[in-house]
Amino acid sequence: MKVLKEQDSPDSRNAASNVADKSAVETGKLAKWWNGRRKWLGWTAGGVVIAGSLIFASNQYVGANTVPYYKVYVKGVEVGNILNEQQLKQLYATKSKQYKDKYPGVDMVLNTNAVTTDIEKAYKADIDSAATLKKLDGMLTAYAKGVEVKVNGQTVGIVKDKATAQAALKQVQKKYTPVGEGTSTGIKGLVRKTSVGSSHTSASTKTPKAWLESASIREKIAYEPVKADPNKVLTETEAVKVLTEGREAPITYTVQEGDSLSSIATKFNMTAWEIKQNNPGSRELYLQIGDELKLTAPKAPVTVRTVEKVVEQIAIEPEVEIRQSDELKAGVTKVVRPGQAGLKEMDYRLTKENGEVVQEEWLGQKVLQPSITEVVLRGTKVVGEGSGQFAWPVSGASMSSSFGARWGRMHEGVDLVGSADIHASDEGVVSFAGQQNGYGNVIMIDHGNGYQTVYGHLSSIGVHVGQVVQQGESIGVMGNTGRSTGTHLHFEIRKDNTPRNPMTYLR
Repeated sequence: MKVLKEQDSPDSRNAASNVADKSAVETGKLAKWWNGRRKWLGWTAGGVVIAGSLIFASNQYVGANTVPYYKVYVKGVEVGNILNEQQLKQLYATKSKQYKDKYPGVDMVLNTNAVTTDIEKAYKADIDSAATLKKLDGMLTAYAKGVEVKVNGQTVGIVKDKATAQAALKQVQKKYTPVGEGTSTGIKGLVRKTSVGSSHTSASTKTPKAWLESASIREKIAYEPVKADPNKVLTETEAVKVLTEGREAPITYTVQEGDSLSSIATKFNMTAWEIKQNNPGSRELYLQIGDELKLTAPKAPVTVRTVEKVVEQIAIEPEVEIRQSDELKAGVTKVVRPGQAGLKEMDYRLTKENGEVVQEEWLGQKVLQPSITEVVLRGTKVVGEGSGQFAWPVSGASMSSSFGARWGRMHEGVDLVGSADIHASDEGVVSFAGQQNGYGNVIMIDHGNGYQTVYGHLSSIGVHVGQVVQQGESIGVMGNTGRSTGTHLHFEIRKDNTPRNPMTYLR
């Protein structure tokens, strides 16, 4: 059995025909719409392309005229703009060189920590790098890298670095340290001097020799890095001066009229000895108005303590043996055997602080050469005492008038003529020298043994009262003074004030 299909019926065919017609109409409309739409889309796409091109070209132009630059700040405050950081680096290099040239002896560091930059971009930006760099140049500062030298916690100075500080301290130690073994050393106040008489033969002595056992600085030394004013950084030489003398200037006083060391000392509550210590070479007798005296001495911040072993050769003064002699006048000495100084070697240890001895330790001694005793004769004869033996007072004498009665009176001496020079007849002491009635110019000599001699009528006197004269010593010149009948010598010898005949005594 065939089964009909729905489309095979007439109604089905009509329905299909209607549908087809409608589809055709719709298709035509759609085609017409699409054609219009496609034309619009074409125009729209072209506009988009043109707009995109314009935007791209604009962006390219702006990008080509956009300038990168750096804003510069000092401590957060803007000071200007620069084109690039290389300009900033160049300014730093130039400024650093200026500071290093100005302070060649120190390590200068430019302060740049406060300077910061931010990168920016701007269309056709107007960047004045020169003005910014000039302004920044005037704001840049620098400091010196240094090391504070501290003594017992107190800052005494600033130097370039620790090496400079240590070199300065080494120089301070060297100032008070003998160089090498056996070096001559100043032993102020301790070099022993042995005085010997002119007749002594001195053993040779040598300059003391010192061996350094230790050297140290008593104070605690510390070093601290600092940022310093370059004008306050000391050189090694300046540091040595500060470490040895300190920074405080001494107190001084100008000498005024009527001043003396003792009065100045009293005025400032100190001793004259202290003033002398602070002013070596000053002596009270030579103080002048206007002289400047140091009342205080510089105090060194550091104390160099040295311990030295010292070997010193010292002359041994010879002993002196005194022998009495009655052949020499009392008070007269005569060396009959010169003494000879010996030599000994002394060892001791010195502790010094800044060159001044604070302790001495005796280590021992040994005799290298013994001394030879000096023998001296010492006279015991009384000065001015005659021998009792009288010599002629005139050379080549002849007697013109003898001792005894003459012209009705006693002639207490003899008259002699001869050489003009008059000599003492014996040793004694002049008891009178001057004018006396009858004698004219007269000399009287006391011989200390009861005898006295008289020399009259002299033209001149050559001795004075109290003078000790020796036998034969010239005492005056023959003359014609007083009661005299011609040039001659009136000569007397008295024993216990009684005139004696000189002719019995003269030899």
